[in-house]
Amino acid sequence: MLAYHFTEMPYPFLPEDAEERYGAMRVTLPNKFFDPRKGHELYNRYLDEYEYAEELGLEIMLNEHHATATCLDANVSISAGALVRRTKRAKIAIIGFPLAHRNPIQVAEDAAMLDVISAGRIICGFVRGVGTEIHPANTNPAQTRERMQEAHDLIIKVWTTSEEVFHWEGKHYQFRYVNPWPRPYQQPHPPIWITGTQPAGAPWVADHQYTFCAFLTSYDQTDALFNAYRDRCRERGYPGPGPEKFAYLGLTYTAETEKQADEAGKKLLWYLYRKRPVGFFAPHGFLPPEGLANFYDPSRMRRYTRSWEELKAEGVVIAGTPKTVLEKVKYLHERCGVGHLLMMNQAGFMTAQETRRSMELFAKEVYPEIRNLGEPKAGVAAVANR
Repeated sequence: MLAYHFTEMPYPFLPEDAEERYGAMRVTLPNKFFDPRKGHELYNRYLDEYEYAEELGLEIMLNEHHATATCLDANVSISAGALVRRTKRAKIAIIGFPLAHRNPIQVAEDAAMLDVISAGRIICGFVRGVGTEIHPANTNPAQTRERMQEAHDLIIKVWTTSEEVFHWEGKHYQFRYVNPWPRPYQQPHPPIWITGTQPAGAPWVADHQYTFCAFLTSYDQTDALFNAYRDRCRERGYPGPGPEKFAYLGLTYTAETEKQADEAGKKLLWYLYRKRPVGFFAPHGFLPPEGLANFYDPSRMRRYTRSWEELKAEGVVIAGTPKTVLEKVKYLHERCGVGHLLMMNQAGFMTAQETRRSMELFAKEVYPEIRNLGEPKAGVAAVANR
């Protein structure tokens, strides 16, 4: 199992009533609240913590969002570029490039350039982008999935065609001359990961034999997602997927005592407890009916308002002493088959000292015990509700 440090690079220094006044933290919160001097400090702090992750032997995960104070990483190519020359060993998982809203040729070039500079340490995560990206990008929510899939097909052809310049005439993209320089360092291309929240999306990922990523889902939800991938593999006669095909992102915090883990770790909930207006997070056409129903059903939306203890029991939060965290990670691996642990180690007002101490404890006392985790085992220990 590989473990990755991750932060959305939040900007939490806002008026207490800002979210109430403007309806959401995303899309409609004016950037007048952003102080460039404070932003300078935060960007460099977050990048320093990523460099510290490499020092500790951890891998690195980056993402990108727009028009929001929850994520200052507005261009993941820039943050990855800042890190590829300052790191030497760590894999850099970019999860991801929002293909529904980006120029696919530019994505192909960015990823290839980063891969060459880093000597093949880039993992390319392709995502549609969340619902709140729709309005700022001025895209049709009903077309984002097919735009993403066409962009994916074009990028793969870009990376695997070197004999000739070609043209592309698709439904959403048209290019007369496709001839990007450079080509990727990893051949035929860097590993590709795809995120998903609905089991219906798993077959496409399995058909391409990509790694499937689940973000902030419960044990039951994660099981459903990954089992849909496994079912597709059986249906198509593909080899049974191992842990390397499954990645999971959770809110994580490791401390010397359970009390310290709870006190500092609860700061992670600043990210989870943000308002989620339906019109921005689930514009009509963006989700299938069952997914859209989640936003209109308060009982289903409770996963964004559950208590710290409930979130720990469900597996969305992995927090505690090194011993507790080790048990939780082993349980996640054995139950769901996870081979990549994506750790949201920082959010909101969590200090640099708190973040680094958690990373250090995990790296030194937990990571050595999980690095060699292999295939899932039968007879999972009942530690989920501890």
